[in-house]
Amino acid sequence: MTDLTVGVLGYGFMGKAHSNALARLPMFFPDAPAVERHTLVGRDEEALSEAADRLGFSNVETDWREVVDAVDVFYNLGPNHVHAEPSIAALEAGTNVFCEKPLAPTLERAREMHEAAESSGGVAGCAFNYRFVPAIQYAKRLIDDGELGEIRHVRGRYLQNWLVDPDAPWSWRNSAELAGSGALGDLGAHTIDLARFLVGDAAGDITRVSGDLRTFVDERETENGETRAVTVDDAYSAQAAFENGAMGTFEASRFATGHANDHTIEIHGSEGSLKFALERLNELEYKSSDSRGYETILVTDPEDPYIDHWWPPGHVIGWEHTFVHENYEFLSAVAANEDGEGGDGEESYPSFADAYRVQEVLDAIEQSDESGEWVSVSTI
Repeated sequence: MTDLTVGVLGYGFMGKAHSNALARLPMFFPDAPAVERHTLVGRDEEALSEAADRLGFSNVETDWREVVDAVDVFYNLGPNHVHAEPSIAALEAGTNVFCEKPLAPTLERAREMHEAAESSGGVAGCAFNYRFVPAIQYAKRLIDDGELGEIRHVRGRYLQNWLVDPDAPWSWRNSAELAGSGALGDLGAHTIDLARFLVGDAAGDITRVSGDLRTFVDERETENGETRAVTVDDAYSAQAAFENGAMGTFEASRFATGHANDHTIEIHGSEGSLKFALERLNELEYKSSDSRGYETILVTDPEDPYIDHWWPPGHVIGWEHTFVHENYEFLSAVAANEDGEGGDGEESYPSFADAYRVQEVLDAIEQSDESGEWVSVSTI
């Protein structure tokens, strides 16, 4: 097939991460679909043109409406409140869509996106890149192979410290209207998705939750000196129950002094346990049924997930490589769909259905915080 043309909305943090991944793909994944970085979308024409030159895009456009039906794949990397309308328009035009997480600011808008994906003939993926850490893929193999036995506990936390300073400036991430939620949606979405990905087959899905959300600083100044209210949570904690009776505990904070980007997950079963920490993403701690304690596995051998595409054993990879892996899986699914090959019934990427299920859990945690009671996780 001809090169897949890609349009990307957004050229900030995630725009750089995904553009770098698209550039790396042909170098390290020769079987990946050929991709043309066609159009970069943004509002500031001068900054947009500079970004397009730097990120390798041939064209620029300030109106996403001119792009969604003119490319094969539309990447929606804008703020949360921009996720729904362009993504739905692209799906209705028959364009494949890749959207950053969380799927939308609200469950209602997320449902609309999920339904649009269900009605579309294209491929719709959501960017939960931590699924594609080799150590996480290794952990999933252990769990799926029954090495941990019956799952009893799932613990996940995501701690950051970028809002500890009360004088840190207000941004769209502090607005319920623009972001939907704070630490819960921004960080908790990653943890909930990882938990579902790792133990969903073994423990079932999350059935009910109890949540607590806190805001520590009620207002902040913008960079222009205007005082704006903080209308989202700075931190959350939640208890969860899985279908098989396993217990889950989750938390995230932007006020965790001393923690820059600390995403950890622990899973304990009747026969073994494992621990993963993002800040040591090449390692997995594993306790088997016949060992006295944990062993640290360096997941860099050629037979480990994705590692054969990179460096010799022991040469570690980094955070940016997870984006290469997720783009490889998503674009491979797009190419297969475009060629009429379809798939084997199992998606190798997080779909809009997965992202919507995460959103249901996030919404239930918010409901629980408001009611002070356990809330069942609804399904459509």
